[in-house]
Amino acid sequence: MRGYDERAMKKKYPSLRDYIRTGALVLFVGINPGIRSATVGHHFAGYSNRFWKLLHESGLVPKPISYEQDVSLPDWGYGITNLVARASAGIDDLKPREYVGGRAALLAKIRRYQPKVVALAGVTLYRALFPHRVGERIRFGLQAERLCGVPLFVLPNPSGRNAHCPYQEMLKAFRRLKRYLLSFTTTH
Repeated sequence: MRGYDERAMKKKYPSLRDYIRTGALVLFVGINPGIRSATVGHHFAGYSNRFWKLLHESGLVPKPISYEQDVSLPDWGYGITNLVARASAGIDDLKPREYVGGRAALLAKIRRYQPKVVALAGVTLYRALFPHRVGERIRFGLQAERLCGVPLFVLPNPSGRNAHCPYQEMLKAFRRLKRYLLSFTTTH
C-alpha cells in the first residue's frame, strides 16, 4: 500500500524544475519540495518559508522577490535544485534510498553545471550528504568538505518549521554567504 501512495504522490505533485546555468555563482540546494511548493510549481513556496526574504535582506538579490520568481535566479548568477525531487509533507516521509539517489543526482548536476559554491539549505541536508558528521555540531557557513571540488556552504533551513533558529541568525548566515561570495569573486 505504501508504494501505491508514493506513486500517487508523484503523479499528483510533479517534480519541480531546476533553474541552473553553467558556471552559476551559487547552487542553492533544498532537501525536497514541500506539498505547497509542488502544488504551485515553485521552490521554497511554503507560506512560512523565509528563503526569498532572506535572499533580499542579505543583499544576495537586489530587490524583493517571491517564490514565483524562482525562474529568475539564474539572472543573478544563482541556481536552485533539491536533493530529492519527490514532494512530501515532511522529510520523515523520505526513504534512505531517495537520499542515496539524490546525492548521485546532485553530484552529477554539480559536475555538469560547475557552480562556484554549493549552498545547502539546512544542517539536516548537510548530514544527509555527510553521514559521518551526524551527531556533530554543525556551524552555518563554509565547510571543510567539498562536493566535486566545489566549496560547500551550509545555511539554516528557511522553512517555518525550523522554529529553533531565529530569523536574525538565519539572516546572519545568508549575509555571511554574501560576504564570502564577494571575497570569492574578487580573489578567484
